[in-house]
Amino acid sequence: MFMSYSNLSGTLVFSANLGDCEDPEIYAAQPLWEFQNSDLGKWVIENAEDQPTYYIRVNEWGYKVEVVANLSEKDKLFYELKYAK
Repeated sequence: MFMSYSNLSGTLVFSANLGDCEDPEIYAAQPLWEFQNSDLGKWVIENAEDQPTYYIRVNEWGYKVEVVANLSEKDKLFYELKYAK
């Protein structure tokens, strides 16, 4: 699973807008679960140097959940070539 609100440095591997909601932790659960079970999410969890971190920030129109992972240079290049948009 993910850690919350710890080290914010690393590679941004996922983000999702949550909109304006009363409890962003609850609304973040679905996109985090979908990410965790996607090909990208499985690859990140398997190849990250430590446990990926998610955090929730206030966005212009609500909240945004972001997942950050510390990747080796080789894995970061692989991520950039295969998954980055």
